[in-house]
Amino acid sequence: MKKYDVIIVGAGASGVFMSYELTKRENKAKVLMIDKGASLEQRICPIKLGKVSNCIKCSPCHIMNGYGGAGTLSDGKYNITNQFGGDLHRYVGAEEALNLMEYVDEVLCNMGGADAKLYSTGSTDLKTTALRNNLHLLDAKVRHLGTDRNVRILGKIFDYTKERIDTMFHTTISKVEKFDEGFSVTTDKGEEFQCNELVLATGRSGSKWISDVCNKMDIELESNRVDIGVRVELPAEVFKHITDEVYESKIVYKTEKYNDMVRTFCMNPYGEVVSENTNGIVTVNGHSYSDPALRTENTNFALLVSNKFTEPFKNSNEYGESIAKLSNMLGGGVLLQRFGDLVKGRRSSARRMEKCFTNPTLKATPGDLSLVIPKRQLDAIIEMIYALDKIAPGTANEDTLLYGVEVKFYNSKVQVDENLETKIKGLYALGDGSGVTHSLSQASASGVWVARKLIEKYQ
Repeated sequence: MKKYDVIIVGAGASGVFMSYELTKRENKAKVLMIDKGASLEQRICPIKLGKVSNCIKCSPCHIMNGYGGAGTLSDGKYNITNQFGGDLHRYVGAEEALNLMEYVDEVLCNMGGADAKLYSTGSTDLKTTALRNNLHLLDAKVRHLGTDRNVRILGKIFDYTKERIDTMFHTTISKVEKFDEGFSVTTDKGEEFQCNELVLATGRSGSKWISDVCNKMDIELESNRVDIGVRVELPAEVFKHITDEVYESKIVYKTEKYNDMVRTFCMNPYGEVVSENTNGIVTVNGHSYSDPALRTENTNFALLVSNKFTEPFKNSNEYGESIAKLSNMLGGGVLLQRFGDLVKGRRSSARRMEKCFTNPTLKATPGDLSLVIPKRQLDAIIEMIYALDKIAPGTANEDTLLYGVEVKFYNSKVQVDENLETKIKGLYALGDGSGVTHSLSQASASGVWVARKLIEKYQ
């Protein structure tokens, strides 16, 4: 049995930046990082290789798992803000949270991201224009690395840490036990390791695993929300006046019909729509590249309706999964519908798609999203599209494409203190897996925060 001072479960954004900080700053901690996915160079989706045209549900999914986590192949967009992307500021303080995110940005720039433009909503008239149309633009600074540059940067971070941090890929933890002197973890390969500090940093794809660990150790979990919606794709010219100025516009709208909150999410100018596999369920996402040669003629973004349930219902993620399963059942994966067909109450067919002026960047099954997405959420999405059309005319065009479904699963929030430590001394929960963060910047910052706390112990 091998003994470590610190074991990090998960090599996503929080785990990567924790390993970076433990390497950069002087300390004596012996560290192991374990991930169920592949190393960076092996994270290649079969669709990208041209071997298949639709998701074949690889286990684990290379888009969602492996070094760098789900953020590796999803656009490399880092939002520096406390207004969205998680609640890290509620634990470490608003100023410290921003300082940590600025530090993450500095590391990314030093590792090859300095050429990526830093956008800001602070000096734009877009907020005023949005307010005049009952839309609300959230404040943020945004560094867009692009998927291609993001992968190169993560490669440099791994090379920087690999001599200092032991790393195991294609490995899952089947058992976690607490002892007086620390923790014991057993892998699916039968290997057992012991440690003084155990860090749970599995990201969203590890939500069920973290819940199982917390339930076993009687750590309180707070039920979180699930966001359900579609991925919108339209000609890049429609949003060019917005994306050229702020790149990522987080716009929130309160519907007139239900008073539900709808928001834009993950805007990808000149990008492409992609599918991803979360726990065996195929959903949709998007990303874009920094290399102009890899750009498309379209922009895509998500429209998400927030759903937070009250007693007695607690299984928000299962609710989202059931809707995604309906889409998989009807479309064999992702469904695609023209906005004009949706509002006219008819399905998009292969024949109608042949006449569509917007060329889809993801091969998906033409169909009817009204058979999948509940009426309340669908009404909210339609209302939001008409609202966005006022500040970006053309959004509500008939040939605007809607891919379904896009679901953002939020882990149940783990009860942690200001150090992101649970009531079990030495057991930490951070990143998106903890439910504390929901973004690359905040997840990365949480890894830096916990690393600095542990460094004080292992001087």
